[in-house]
Amino acid sequence: MTFFSEITSESPLLLIGAGNMGGAMLKGWVKAGLKEGAVVAVDPRGEEAIRTSLGLQKIEVLEHLVDYDPSRVPRLIVFAVKPQFMADVFQAAHSIPLGNTLLVSVAAGKRIETFEEKFGKSFPIVRIMPNTPAAIGKGISAIFGNPAATDQDLDNAEELAAVVGEVVRVPDENAIDIVTCLSGSGPAYFYYFIEALAEAGFAAGLNEDLAYQLAKETFIGSAALMQITGEEAAPLRQKVTSPGGTTEAALGVMMKDEALAKLIEKAVLTAVKRSRELSD
Repeated sequence: MTFFSEITSESPLLLIGAGNMGGAMLKGWVKAGLKEGAVVAVDPRGEEAIRTSLGLQKIEVLEHLVDYDPSRVPRLIVFAVKPQFMADVFQAAHSIPLGNTLLVSVAAGKRIETFEEKFGKSFPIVRIMPNTPAAIGKGISAIFGNPAATDQDLDNAEELAAVVGEVVRVPDENAIDIVTCLSGSGPAYFYYFIEALAEAGFAAGLNEDLAYQLAKETFIGSAALMQITGEEAAPLRQKVTSPGGTTEAALGVMMKDEALAKLIEKAVLTAVKRSRELSD
């Protein structure tokens, strides 16, 4: 029996926010066995826009959280709104009845204590930090729960996150800040490196379109090679690096005095500091 079998139209999954991340997770949940009729999605874009974007016709869609039927105690509430909208959600949350309800947040920067202040410390609360490749089922998510969250609650949260990619559990909530700045922000670093590599190709004499195509496809193919072979990054790098060759010459610049590694470390630590400032 999976967690999805516990979610019914009488005890539904309440999804607050059906945008890119919430919508991607919902489609994954339905594919994994969640019945469309067991979902209530709340999103200000309205019923037609949500059903069209998700391709799901049997979900119940509300524009406002206050319109939720208080006679139905949700088995699960997923908060998938941007952090700046969470105050409005909390203000409207008085209409939600709670019982054996698991509270899950995918809102970056909102700590568990914020939810405990609103709902109380007796409810299981789990944070899930996914990243944007989750939209195509290739994400990686980290999860962490409050003291009220049992092992079964964490297993249930892991089942929810697994529909959009890999899942890891972190030992404390501070680690979520690091995850946010590593895998959460990581796709932006990845895209920037492609931009920079393409610019280097252009500077060397290629036209812009060709340089970009070569940079992009090289990263896509390299990531796929890692995934398919299961090899680690270091040995794969070494296989490309012939002694005295062009790759060794380029890496000699990047790796001199660990300049690139130190720059990346500084960037990530700066992001972690900012993440903690935003969560205060």
